[in-house]
Amino acid sequence: MKLMLDAGHGYGTPGKSTPDGFPEYAFNRKVAMYAKNLFETYEGIEVYLPHSDYEDVPLSERTERANSLKMDCYVSIHANAFGDGSEWTSPEGIETYVYVTKPKEAMMLANAVQSKLVKETGRQNRGVKTANFHVLRETKMTAILVECGFMTNKIEGYLLQMDPYQQQCATAIAEAIASFYHLSNKPGTCIPN
Repeated sequence: MKLMLDAGHGYGTPGKSTPDGFPEYAFNRKVAMYAKNLFETYEGIEVYLPHSDYEDVPLSERTERANSLKMDCYVSIHANAFGDGSEWTSPEGIETYVYVTKPKEAMMLANAVQSKLVKETGRQNRGVKTANFHVLRETKMTAILVECGFMTNKIEGYLLQMDPYQQQCATAIAEAIASFYHLSNKPGTCIPN
């Protein structure tokens, strides 16, 4: 199985930060990295990362790479925002997106990941939703986009910056995907708690 874990945006993406200046990408990349490390404990899976710490890789480049490599699954990792992002607001919680046509496998995977994220983090369940996002529309494989909390909510904005929360999100995403695709642990692998 070939999985693309996409940390949305880049360090320099305008407007993608908490009101106190923590970049969304800093959260996204850590979750992708932690999840990739967890997937290395499973057999039969290759994980690809289309993002870069040095530039904001265009969405078209990310999806073209996924399509050319014939990925089986594409997971875009994000943190949400409400308003223009310049001040703290009240919306909170986790939501997962699929393309507007609600592809069956994507819907099933999104529900599995959403459920696991909510259980693992204890944050509000905002449900599975549809959107016409580029990474969902232009990919030729099962694709979901996860929003792991609101950068503009003071509590979640703080959590997004914390390593334990980043690891919780990564664990939830990795375990939900591994369970959904019936991945087996490598023999002798020590499973992190």
